[in-house]
Amino acid sequence: MQNTSHAVMAQRVEAADSLDDFPTPPWATRALLEHGIKEPGGYRGLSVMEPACGRGHMSKVLREYFSEVYSSDIAPYGYGEQLDFLSPDTPIQPVDWIITNPPFRLAEQFIQKSLGVARKGVAMLVRTVFVESVGRHDRLFSQTPPTRFAQFTERVPMVKGRLDAKASTATGYGWIIWEIGSSGSTELSWIPACRKSLERPLDYELPVRAISCLPLDLTAKWSQGGLFENEQFAAVRSPSRHKQGVATRTSGSLRQANR
Repeated sequence: MQNTSHAVMAQRVEAADSLDDFPTPPWATRALLEHGIKEPGGYRGLSVMEPACGRGHMSKVLREYFSEVYSSDIAPYGYGEQLDFLSPDTPIQPVDWIITNPPFRLAEQFIQKSLGVARKGVAMLVRTVFVESVGRHDRLFSQTPPTRFAQFTERVPMVKGRLDAKASTATGYGWIIWEIGSSGSTELSWIPACRKSLERPLDYELPVRAISCLPLDLTAKWSQGGLFENEQFAAVRSPSRHKQGVATRTSGSLRQANR
């Protein structure tokens, strides 16, 4: 029987106004942090922004490594802050890293804005064919060459609208990485087979729903009830406290049933 799942198609065709909602398997984010980025001092003490967070599957993994994680998305998925990262009316203050799986048709715009915001680096999960375009080379790669393209040696199955541990795919993916201040030619590297070692039992559950405060005008955000999300301060706005903008401090990790 032919497999007609969205995930197996080598060519993903989405409408021009599509949100391109293909959640990233958590192990693929860990693969970037373990095998793709070369951060000699590790990630503790660093901040990271995930500007296309969806339901928070990538942000959940980033919280395992970074001290501060800021999450947002243009659509109301219920995780992070709802805003348009690409809008000129959304001024973002610098963070150390920007890491995301951007909508394919907007990947160049995400990269260009991220390079103007990140202090240490930018990493984008893209289809392997992203590096093939002549126009993209002229507009982007020849002007701001990436430090590294880290190609997955095994497939990274992504299914529209959900995570699926049993999905398969014919599409190749890799992480394209800019390390700020690096020079020289772009390095091609391979991410070794690591799904088995990097997958966790709870990876396919929905992350806790939280509102994270992006590094905008923090005074204004606190007056509006904006909340930080990091390991020391996992915050949730309860319906009864929403009008007052009260943050609820919690100890330990928060979990919510997949629903």
